[in-house]
Amino acid sequence: MIRHLKHNEIDKLKWDLCIRDSFNGNVYGWSWYLDVVHQNWEALVEDDYERVFPLTGNVRFGMSYLFQPFFAQQLGIYSRNILNPTIVSNFLNAIPSQYRLIEIKLNTHNKVDSEHFEVHQHLNHELDLINTYERLYRKYSTNTKRNLKKAGEANLTLMKNIGPEEIITLFRQNRGRTISHWNSHEYKRLVSLVYAAIYRSQAMVYGAYTPNNELCAGAIFVKSHGKIVFLFSGTNQTGRETHALSFLIDSVIKEFSPGHFVFDFEGSDNPNLARYYKGFGSKETTYPGIQINRLPLLVRFGMKIISKIRKI
Repeated sequence: MIRHLKHNEIDKLKWDLCIRDSFNGNVYGWSWYLDVVHQNWEALVEDDYERVFPLTGNVRFGMSYLFQPFFAQQLGIYSRNILNPTIVSNFLNAIPSQYRLIEIKLNTHNKVDSEHFEVHQHLNHELDLINTYERLYRKYSTNTKRNLKKAGEANLTLMKNIGPEEIITLFRQNRGRTISHWNSHEYKRLVSLVYAAIYRSQAMVYGAYTPNNELCAGAIFVKSHGKIVFLFSGTNQTGRETHALSFLIDSVIKEFSPGHFVFDFEGSDNPNLARYYKGFGSKETTYPGIQINRLPLLVRFGMKIISKIRKI
């Protein structure tokens, strides 16, 4: 039986045991991770936590809705046993009716019945580090190898365990200036998330420095369930010119190969980023995004008109 639990009704010990034992567990599913990215999350739980599904909801203009929180690429149903589309449908149909609009992203192993739900597949890129670095490097693209050569000529230095605030500041002062939907609250949440992961020995914070001891690029990685997830990065003009981010990614690949980790690039639907990630020899994977609209017809019609006006 699938039950809907409020946040204070969730047994987080049993929850985390399920995440730990799930064949499709990931870092985003841990209770501590969810507590940071979306306080007061709720859940659907089957039987004695055999399968679980976090619900990340909010209320706006008096309407309850589900959305995908920042820094959690894939959520959905986690299971100790193999899933099938029928089980996934059962969970989706069990989402409480109070949620009138649902726009969420499930995980790779959640196969959704596209005849009954609106599904959009999203791209991710992963690189299995089971092979030696030399074998992995041979599959890098010509452009990636060229970028790494330029990084080598720039004499960049890798530093580990730097403060995540430094990388976030680097991001905010550069690319962050063009991202209007992120505010100070989101950046503070990211800092809290990284320190929570560091406390659990599940985060790596690496920086690339120039010979003048200037931080020109930084990257934050989180580890769980056999994956190293490329969570966040920041770079400045010097870093872009010296291809410092490629240097950091390559350094992690070199450090953990050969081994049993999979390097998860965490994206992307953006063609340019996808091309960049493919340059490291990564393979495409997909995960489903779903939309369920339970709004009254009149409200749906109004939303479509507003959407069209915004595109003019």
